[in-house]
Amino acid sequence: MTEASHSSSPLRRQPKQRRGQQRVEKILEAAALVFDEVGYEAATTHQIAERAGTAIGSLYQFFPDKAAIFNAMELRHIERVEAMWGQANAQEFWRLPLREMLAQLMAGVVALFEQPVSRVLFVEFYTARDRFQTIDDSMTQGAIDFLANILHQRNPDLPKDQRELLAEVCVHSSNALILAALRQRDGGKRDRLIQQIPSLIAAYLTPYVGDQIHDHVMNVMICPHCAAQDLAKNGRRRGKQCYLCKACGKQFVNPQLASETL
Repeated sequence: MTEASHSSSPLRRQPKQRRGQQRVEKILEAAALVFDEVGYEAATTHQIAERAGTAIGSLYQFFPDKAAIFNAMELRHIERVEAMWGQANAQEFWRLPLREMLAQLMAGVVALFEQPVSRVLFVEFYTARDRFQTIDDSMTQGAIDFLANILHQRNPDLPKDQRELLAEVCVHSSNALILAALRQRDGGKRDRLIQQIPSLIAAYLTPYVGDQIHDHVMNVMICPHCAAQDLAKNGRRRGKQCYLCKACGKQFVNPQLASETL
């Protein structure tokens, strides 16, 4: 899943102090646990308040009903997914060896689903989609676009339609395994299923973006900022040829050495 359009806040009032923010977080996590244990339909706001260790009146200060709580859980999950993707982009995982890259990406997914809110929402999305107000299929498409961009960075020679197809297969396959894992009550089996995902995806992607191909691509003159190949010579600096990327407009000396970026 990935991001959809953010709806208006489901909160009756926004907590301004840290204490109120912490109370809202406790209510959301408690709701996730209650929904997981007894199901959304059977869950009550009184059960959620009791699990959160707060008075029912305090819960109603923020949420009018459990549907609003569920919608707030959706928004919290979106925030966490966006943060996970932002971290992956900032650390430029695509430069790593393929299996290491996939292992690190999966580690981020595992950390995400250690959060009760995200774990419960992921399962609910595939079992009770009509309940969702904010998250929809654009979440999945966002994940596909994210992975397709990584594939492009690893091998710019891949045609657009091919990298999008590869990304779609990887995302749907991974989501199916993640769903099967999260529905397991046996923690050991859940972990074993999750651990197989990087190996499965690596075997599928190796012919297209494997380390040998990636190393070859990195030897091609490309922009270190956006991976574009539309470059122009732009004078010399300290005896070294400078280049200008026509796509993003940034200059650099050696496309392999970020420290020499101008």
